[in-house]
Amino acid sequence: MQLGFGTGILTAIPQLDAAGATIANGTPVQFGTMQEVTGDLSFEEKSLYGSGQFPIAVGRGKGKLTFKCKLAEIKAAILGDLFFGTAAEPGSRQAVNNFSATLDDEAPYAVTVTPPSSGTFLTDLGVRDGVTGLALTKVAITDTVAAGEYQVSAAGVYTFHSTMAEKRVLISYEYSSTGGSTIVISNQLMGEAPFFSVQLMSRYKGKHLTLSLNSCTSNKFSLPFKSDDFFIPDFEFSAMADDAGIVGYLSLAE
Repeated sequence: MQLGFGTGILTAIPQLDAAGATIANGTPVQFGTMQEVTGDLSFEEKSLYGSGQFPIAVGRGKGKLTFKCKLAEIKAAILGDLFFGTAAEPGSRQAVNNFSATLDDEAPYAVTVTPPSSGTFLTDLGVRDGVTGLALTKVAITDTVAAGEYQVSAAGVYTFHSTMAEKRVLISYEYSSTGGSTIVISNQLMGEAPFFSVQLMSRYKGKHLTLSLNSCTSNKFSLPFKSDDFFIPDFEFSAMADDAGIVGYLSLAE
């Protein structure tokens, strides 16, 4: 008797990028901290009826292999190589929310933000009064700043009106740094998609179950953010026959 237990190990190997170019030596991507894997292998059923209520013949129509996995570990290779078909680039973009700073009591009533890890300032994400919590209004760098307004330079220098002297402000902004990775999401032509092979292997009491699919593509990746819990992304994909007409194989211990 063969039984199954757990999510098993899911590994994907990139084959084609989003432009249809072959990936000669695709680096295998192992899905980590998986919570669940569900595979549906289904066929359309075609029934032939005569004058009676029940069919006199039943045949199989089109087949479909669809899978969904829930994984807690987020990897750039899954999103880049397998979903968008674009390799991740080195470097990351992050945000600082509500950086607190107190203005001087004399001109120029300015604050220069210093991004963490020697990062580079990119984009202003808003300023609020540190006491009232009200949002200030952003004006162009060439304008004269009035009460309740601020301006920011490309270098991350925030300048305020004299009415903000000695007051606290909360600054939010985006910056870039050398760590991490970034995936550029481009507008690909209709029909273009990355393809990859998949192997799902499970073992229980020394007996294996291995499902291998030669050509797969993903159509959905969800990011279910939650206020009080870990978010568990869903990665969905479907399988098809390869150029040789082979979908894959299913190997069992018995």
